[in-house]
Amino acid sequence: MTEKRLGVPDLVPEEEAREDTVPLLFPVLEGFGPHAKSLYLGNLAAAEDPECLLEAGITETLNVSINMFPGPLTLSDGTHIRRYQLGMIDGAGNDPHLLAAAVHTVEGLMRGYVPAKPHYPKHRKGHVLVHCRGGRSRSVALIALWLSTFARDAFESFDAALAHLRALRGLDENYPLPPMLALAEEVRMRNLLGMTTKP
Repeated sequence: MTEKRLGVPDLVPEEEAREDTVPLLFPVLEGFGPHAKSLYLGNLAAAEDPECLLEAGITETLNVSINMFPGPLTLSDGTHIRRYQLGMIDGAGNDPHLLAAAVHTVEGLMRGYVPAKPHYPKHRKGHVLVHCRGGRSRSVALIALWLSTFARDAFESFDAALAHLRALRGLDENYPLPPMLALAEEVRMRNLLGMTTKP
């Protein structure tokens, strides 16, 4: 019998449980910012799959799960994957400032690049993966906020960004979960991102 991974909820719908074992990557936006980075939405399985990340050119990951932690990972070309984490629960109880911080983290990763030093693990510029456990709720709400705030040439509103992500990920209106959508709405209404976003 396979031991259940720490942090996986006891009651997971069968379809979700099947998906969670397969690396899933969805290119959201390509060629963004001064380093022409691409943003990917994905799941924990993708964040832990070196071949999947190498093929997509991903060298940085942002995990927005509070209960699951992808470990250190080095690709076959010697590149050390840089891990970032701002954990949230997939439900009520998150502070809106934390979601706003995650949006600004995506913006920093997409626009910038932190060079390595000789004593740092080997790294190179690459693309960015945002994920949670399944890439259905927390990640989707976060990316929709980022798109509608910082990629407005492509997505003029939160609703437009959300519709795009649902179609890309194959989600119905049950995802993201209502508390995550309410949290995103609070971030927007309180203008925690420092600029007005359209509904």
